[in-house]
Amino acid sequence: MTVKDIALRNLRRRKAKAAFVFLGLLIGVSAVITFVSLIDALTQDIRHKLEKYGANILIVPKTENLSLTYGGLSLGGISFEIEQIHEADLKKVQSIKNARNVAAMGPVLLGAIEVGGRRALLAGVDFEKTRILRPWWKMRGEIPDNNAVLVGALAAQVLGVRPGSQLRVNGRSLFVSGVLEPSGSQDDQIIFTRLPVAQSILGKEGRISMAEVAALCADCPVEEMVKQISQVLPGAKVMAIKQVVKGRMETLGHFRKIAYGLSMVVVLVGGLVVLVTMMGSVRERTGEIGIFRAIGFRKSHIVQVVLFEALIVSALAGILGYFMGVATTRVVLPLFTESHGVAVPWNPTLAGGAFSLSILLGLISSIYPAVLAARLDPNEALRAL
Repeated sequence: MTVKDIALRNLRRRKAKAAFVFLGLLIGVSAVITFVSLIDALTQDIRHKLEKYGANILIVPKTENLSLTYGGLSLGGISFEIEQIHEADLKKVQSIKNARNVAAMGPVLLGAIEVGGRRALLAGVDFEKTRILRPWWKMRGEIPDNNAVLVGALAAQVLGVRPGSQLRVNGRSLFVSGVLEPSGSQDDQIIFTRLPVAQSILGKEGRISMAEVAALCADCPVEEMVKQISQVLPGAKVMAIKQVVKGRMETLGHFRKIAYGLSMVVVLVGGLVVLVTMMGSVRERTGEIGIFRAIGFRKSHIVQVVLFEALIVSALAGILGYFMGVATTRVVLPLFTESHGVAVPWNPTLAGGAFSLSILLGLISSIYPAVLAARLDPNEALRAL
């Protein structure tokens, strides 16, 4: 009879003890997997939401401004020594250290225009970049070409235009190719056209009013990127837009620490359950161990029997614990986010970690009972029969 046979037969005879060890490890492993999977799912959800916020860095002309206020009443301000931003200068941003983190960079030219006897704001933009910089845009119509404009919802209402209308902009006839749906932002009041068209209408060829930069990743070093862009564009003021996502990421960081702390507590409790249960099992088998020693089993054989039992139970708990943890995450995830369809994928690395954790926890917790069983005096053990 081999060590493996003895261990398997003992597990069959003492099913209650084995089930208790299995349950302790199962709860510990599944709890850890639930915490880790939940954190990963929430992190991915926030990363996905971050991509919908558009630009998070602004490049504007550097100015020195004196604000005039009195008694809480703003009287405007005086600006002097205004630097100019040239469109060609934006190519320097591609040379910064974190250039790979720049998902999109769109130049913008702003200027006042006359439309049908009314003053309006014209914005020249790169419409190819607006899919990233303004992902909230929804429109009726099409993206304008070189002789067309895209009108904001409020501007279209005030000017009385719709897709297909004609606008006279500073004496130039432009076709209204589309109208934006209301977004609740300043875009509702603006008339958009392609950047070269706006530069021609406003007489500012090669110049821009500002540039929007999107660093679309939760771990992008936005503040460091601001410093790098400021160095290559000394004549511009570079600002990071603080988003709600930053607060959410900080909250998630705190939750991550709490989850890891709870995981450690659960793992320790699971280890104690295994230790106490295995100690009780060894005491119940004192006579059996005495017989094994009397017929020639060495101390190392006794240790192998106890540890092999723990190995079998731990392996089963690790496999089932991973699947139970992922299933639990899918059930509780809607309680932590309002997003729909947040995926909790099967993670082979996490599954391997759960399996390894369960085996490591089971073996470490069984070492002392195994050594204690091996040290039993055969004579004393036989008297217990």
